[in-house]
Amino acid sequence: MKHPFDVHVGGRLRHCRCLAGMTQQQLGNKLGIKAQQIQKYESGTNRISASRMRNIAAAMEVPVSFLFEGLARALNDATYPARRQEAPTCFPPAEALSSNDLSLVRVLPHGPLLIVHARSFMGEWGL
Repeated sequence: MKHPFDVHVGGRLRHCRCLAGMTQQQLGNKLGIKAQQIQKYESGTNRISASRMRNIAAAMEVPVSFLFEGLARALNDATYPARRQEAPTCFPPAEALSSNDLSLVRVLPHGPLLIVHARSFMGEWGL
């Protein structure tokens, strides 16, 4: 049975990977593992070790804490997909990113993280 913690961290991994425009194969190549293992991490089927999590964060150019953001809310929210044992989908899909978002992802070392925080800020203020 998948643990909600693993599903959340895997979902955050998928979210960051999609924002960066990377495939599972590309991330797997950076880490020296198969794309199937990335898929298992993202779905919460396999738990990510601490050392692997550090390597993933470095490969994605985000802090390790990015993978844990929103965890407390997710574990307390009965509507969170982990409660239904489903992994969250890649949101937003790479093709839904604006040209400005894609530019940030390409030129800034923490582009995906900046986009996530900017969208969160804008949502909080109704922008």
